[in-house]
Amino acid sequence: MDSERRPVTTGVLISFASLVVIIAGLKAASPIVIPLLVAGFIALMLSPPLFYLQRTGLPTWAALGIIVISLVLVLTTLTLLLSVSVEKIASSLPHYEARLTEHLGVAKIWLDNKGLNPSHQDFTALVDPALAVTLFGRLINGFGNILANGLLILFAVLFVLMEASAFPAKIHYLLPRPEQSLVHLARFVETVKTYLVIKSVMSLITGASVALYLVMIGVDFALLWGWIAFFMNFVPYVGSLIAAIPVIVLTLLDPGPDIALLVALGYLAINVIVGNVIEPRYLGQGLDLSTLVVFLSLVFWGWLFGPVGMFLSAPLTMLLKIAAESHPNGRGLSVLLGSTAPQENALSEPHSS
Repeated sequence: MDSERRPVTTGVLISFASLVVIIAGLKAASPIVIPLLVAGFIALMLSPPLFYLQRTGLPTWAALGIIVISLVLVLTTLTLLLSVSVEKIASSLPHYEARLTEHLGVAKIWLDNKGLNPSHQDFTALVDPALAVTLFGRLINGFGNILANGLLILFAVLFVLMEASAFPAKIHYLLPRPEQSLVHLARFVETVKTYLVIKSVMSLITGASVALYLVMIGVDFALLWGWIAFFMNFVPYVGSLIAAIPVIVLTLLDPGPDIALLVALGYLAINVIVGNVIEPRYLGQGLDLSTLVVFLSLVFWGWLFGPVGMFLSAPLTMLLKIAAESHPNGRGLSVLLGSTAPQENALSEPHSS
């Protein structure tokens, strides 16, 4: 029995060690892996309009030209919007810092009247504006890094789209069981494409609604907060919360608690309507991933690839799930990642034949 268990244990240890090496390699290579990941998913989203333009009779170079020009316009607009908005917020920080100091002074007087008497140093350390600025700066920096790699992403998207039509034929020629591999590949592409397209539309509705609502109640930088709400809607569960926090904090400082309460209620209403009413109607089961798995994947991919990993956590985990399904020894992992349990003896059915 010991001699039979030893090879199994050795195999598990070797597999675990290989996984650690792969993760460490991805972490070390993240500056180059992240733009390529973004390019791959952008190309996946742009492939349907490319194929549609080709079906209308346009040559490949003309269809690619239209797609690339549209992508350049979008990236340029995002870059200009982000740079202008960040510059405006940076110029307004002294005003918000002064308002925060004023509010802290009022709170300290109130605590003194209650007999608590906190020291000024301890009190200001408890509510540190630099922490909020740092967290917000990291979020903006994540977007900025992607836009800074815009040229690399653009060329990668271009070359991926050029190879898109020939890719299935290459897979069919190279793999020993091309039919089965193409089925899994087609399923992954279709599932992720549907998810990304529907999620993009829902995020656009969320961002536009947030920007319009904030303009109506007179909140500063409404367009920036709308774009952030659009991007953060891709992050499962916590994205909408993260997008709302800086707006609520700034409106709490100026103009005051009344507007901050309106902002919080508006974000809550928009995300409940879009996220819990409209989106499930079109997305259905989505990527068929367990809720716990989605949350853990958010933490893992966020640690591995930063903000971009958080945005792509669900599609990347779905890729692992489909890869596990395609391998006989990976069906157990696929079941663990899924949202529902299979029927009894479902795992043993493929091996009984």
